[in-house]
Amino acid sequence: MDPLPYSQSCENNKTAIAAVLAHSFSEAKHVLEIGSGTGQHAIYFAEQLPQAVWQTSDQACYHQGINARLIQYPSDNLRSPIELDVLQPWPITQLEPIDAIFSANTLHIMSKTMVEAFFEGIGRHLMPNGQFCVYGPFNYHGDYTSDSNRQFDKWLLQQNPQSAIRDIEWIMQLAAAQGLELVADHTMPANNRLLHFKRI
Repeated sequence: MDPLPYSQSCENNKTAIAAVLAHSFSEAKHVLEIGSGTGQHAIYFAEQLPQAVWQTSDQACYHQGINARLIQYPSDNLRSPIELDVLQPWPITQLEPIDAIFSANTLHIMSKTMVEAFFEGIGRHLMPNGQFCVYGPFNYHGDYTSDSNRQFDKWLLQQNPQSAIRDIEWIMQLAAAQGLELVADHTMPANNRLLHFKRI
């Protein structure tokens, strides 16, 4: 059997993120995770939020690894991934009302066009009064919050010229355009943040 895909950062941050989601998603019934990656967050958060269905999603190339993990760690409230490319129509039906959306370590990987499409998709599919939480590094007033983030941003640029740590002011503009209001900006491990928005 092939080893499951693994991210050490997911293991390092899952407890801190879950502590926030326990409050932010306490009333959620259907959570869409955008960019499930290795599936590590999905299996952990689904266990921590038993009242909610946790819907995984990612580009098709990641589905084999996610499904393999879900088979090894099954849960009644965990769903197999849907193929979601933010630049394409999202495969979301009206039969599955989404009252919460979560994404971790995605916005700095995406191009600016993809980030814009990401928020437009949230605006189309997140229910009124729905919750949105996004985890990752952000810049404030155009400045890095740490030297490690500065070095990470240089590394991102080397991997893909369209990737970059995003300015929170720009993220706030995109969010506001979709009726999302910032509820909290949580300090997280390794110079990351968790932004909690509510759809108004």
